[in-house]
Amino acid sequence: MVAEGPVVIAHRAGNDLDRLDRARATAVDLVEADIHLFRGRLEVRHLKTLGPVPLLWDRWEVRSPWSPRLYLGSLLDAARGTHLLLDLKGRNRRLPAMIVDTVRAHGVEQVSVCARWWPYLDAIVDVAGVDVIYSAGTLRQVERLRRHLHGRHVHGVSVHARALDSQTVGALRAMADLVATWPVNDPETAGRLLALGVNGLITDDLDLARRVIDDRRRGS
Repeated sequence: MVAEGPVVIAHRAGNDLDRLDRARATAVDLVEADIHLFRGRLEVRHLKTLGPVPLLWDRWEVRSPWSPRLYLGSLLDAARGTHLLLDLKGRNRRLPAMIVDTVRAHGVEQVSVCARWWPYLDAIVDVAGVDVIYSAGTLRQVERLRRHLHGRHVHGVSVHARALDSQTVGALRAMADLVATWPVNDPETAGRLLALGVNGLITDDLDLARRVIDDRRRGS
């Protein structure tokens, strides 16, 4: 079950060990990390590759293929005692089982997993110690997700803020314990989304995360 008050998730903070340490000091509830299966290894990064070419890129960044890589096993060891949210990328059907095997091998008892490709989550939804969070980025994807989950109750869903209104949030809360949203990077946005009924905030701003956590502790 989800604790009372908004669950605070540090967006992408697990992709870098220094940022992981800052997120842990903030006492967020979950630390998110992006997981790619590349050349048989579970890499922790947001940056993409050019197919089989190891060059790393995103819209605003290009990185050398020889840059140091962070792997899931190292992240699990560094984050021990912290609840990780692993965001599974791509569509390699081996990925869910590899995630579960790696988590077990490193002695991690509880982890959350999210993905926009829902077959990943369907494959592990009943695995003990793994909380699945189904993600959707648009209103059309939310409608598809509601059909996909029809008749089922799941741990969580994660939906982009642009796709949410009070009616949609109400429908999602009826099928999931956690309804989280992103991006939430200022107090006004946080307040507006909480008023809609969401109970999870995904933020890049650790100062905002601390403020929400402090308010939660005070019961405000």
